[in-house]
Amino acid sequence: MARTSTRSTGAGSNRQPVGLGFLPVEARHGFLIQVPKGTGKNDYIRISEHRNVDLSSYDPGESTSVAESSKLEIGSTVSLNSDPSLRVLIDRNRWLMLAPEFWEEANRRLRANGLASCKFQKNPSKPIPVHPSLGKELCVLCWAVEEAQPDLIPNALLNWQNLAPEERWWLYTMTVATTGQAVQHRGLGWRKALRAALAENPFIKGEGSSPRSRRELLGHSQLTLDLDL
Repeated sequence: MARTSTRSTGAGSNRQPVGLGFLPVEARHGFLIQVPKGTGKNDYIRISEHRNVDLSSYDPGESTSVAESSKLEIGSTVSLNSDPSLRVLIDRNRWLMLAPEFWEEANRRLRANGLASCKFQKNPSKPIPVHPSLGKELCVLCWAVEEAQPDLIPNALLNWQNLAPEERWWLYTMTVATTGQAVQHRGLGWRKALRAALAENPFIKGEGSSPRSRRELLGHSQLTLDLDL
């Protein structure tokens, strides 16, 4: 598939992103980050995947299951297991260790493609829509550390940053196909493999081929936006 240009066509362009690269004009697929109010380190951040929904105006609401799940232990509520859109449930402590680094890379790629960046906020006032390509990459990173020791998160970030975007998308596709549910698939199959590959695998700078050379072997068939710079 040929790449679709994302360069701004001028002040009148209607391709203005909402949140982290989400384009309402192309609102067929995206992710939503929900951060619970407060500062509790044991609260859970939710990342869900949605199709055919304009996330710029979508309100998931503060239902009992959403509000209370951020305070509950993993697996202690049936409502979370029955939500097919929920991909990630990660505690605030781990989230704050990885999110700023992810945000920095995402904003760099958005700016390189002529799209507005999005400032990282520890306590956003409302859910944050995310471009589908970036959402997939974020899920891969979160899955890798959701059960890892916190002191392994910097190592996971280095290994994740050393992957080409296409490699992250492939890992997402393989993982979500069998173990994509936030709660009931936690620590199983590909989710377990991601933890071993990214969090527990030592990062050695300079070893192996570069992301640029590996990406040339993968092609760009999954691209809908040129966010892989």
